[in-house]
Amino acid sequence: MQAKPPFRAEQVGSLLRPESLAQLRARARRGEVDGPTLRAAEDRAVRDAVQRQQDIGLQAVTDGEFRRDWWHLDFLSRLDSVTLKHNEGEKFKIAGQSEQPPIPTVTGRIGCSRPIMVEDFRFLKSVTTHTPKMTIPSPSMLHLRGGRAAIDRAVYPDLEAFWADVAAAYRQAIAHLAAAGCRYLQLDDVTFAYLCDPRIQQNCRAATRR
Repeated sequence: MQAKPPFRAEQVGSLLRPESLAQLRARARRGEVDGPTLRAAEDRAVRDAVQRQQDIGLQAVTDGEFRRDWWHLDFLSRLDSVTLKHNEGEKFKIAGQSEQPPIPTVTGRIGCSRPIMVEDFRFLKSVTTHTPKMTIPSPSMLHLRGGRAAIDRAVYPDLEAFWADVAAAYRQAIAHLAAAGCRYLQLDDVTFAYLCDPRIQQNCRAATRR
């Protein structure tokens, strides 16, 4: 019988990718591995991660976000009219990390015309006896890094309309997950931590004005 949240202890949701899976994903990006082969490897990694979470006593388990290249961009880029643009600006300095995330860019009206990551959730639900927890990025992540410059002014001359469409798209995406049986959804918002840094505060103010 599944316990119900809130739980005394649980994980954020993103787990360290197995090195073998990371290497296979890199090969898939180069066209050396096909989709079914990558998916099968992800399935195995998710099963292993689920078993480890259950073995240590966690009541809520995630898929570790093993099917994503980036914890936030894989979800955001599947919203209608969101594309990923190469980051031409200042790069994040992360020890041991040379690859830099692209910038989500809005080129049209935001929407959610098709389910996002629902099949990922269904697989997770099928391999756990505990509470399956899905994680998605907060809506703020669509604006944080690119700011006003990453949102087409011809489409959204007023940011109030942009945020209204983003909210509606998220409601639809969440409804799709709920229809698949998701009852525990975590929205990750790292912007709260970012905004403790005066430099980030200044960058956000400047990005909003552009």
